[in-house]
Amino acid sequence: MYGVSFDVSDEVADKDFIIPIGKAKIEKVGSDLTITAHAKMVGFSLQAAEILQKEHGINVEVINLRTIRPLDRDTIIKSVKKTNRIMNVEEGWPQCGVDSEIAAIMMESEAFDYLDAPMERISGAEVPMPYSYSIERLAVPQVENIVRGALKTCFRNRK
Repeated sequence: MYGVSFDVSDEVADKDFIIPIGKAKIEKVGSDLTITAHAKMVGFSLQAAEILQKEHGINVEVINLRTIRPLDRDTIIKSVKKTNRIMNVEEGWPQCGVDSEIAAIMMESEAFDYLDAPMERISGAEVPMPYSYSIERLAVPQVENIVRGALKTCFRNRK
């Protein structure tokens, strides 16, 4: 997250502030699609959620995983039972990534019975990370990739 600036509340700036390990945070409440993400992709997912609401009427729930081990399975499952759709967004490669674990959770839990669409995974390209900033954005998800994936998951765009 080098070079990414954002506001920090007084609560977070307090020296005694603690993020609960293993507890995800619902950054935006929604009803049509669950997006799980961590680190930089949370901000991108929130931007995509705003576009999806404004331009397509899709109300997205964005979950900041905060920790990936342990992973807050309960928050993810509860959200999917409400929205009936899920998409994970991460910068890492798709093989052996966080999205693979979340897909397994969908298959192995009661959330499976609530899914109206296959889980969508938006992840980094299967290439080594470029050193050049000018082509780095081609190797990691961008807001437009998230929007496109959400439209596909909500059957608004089958491309």
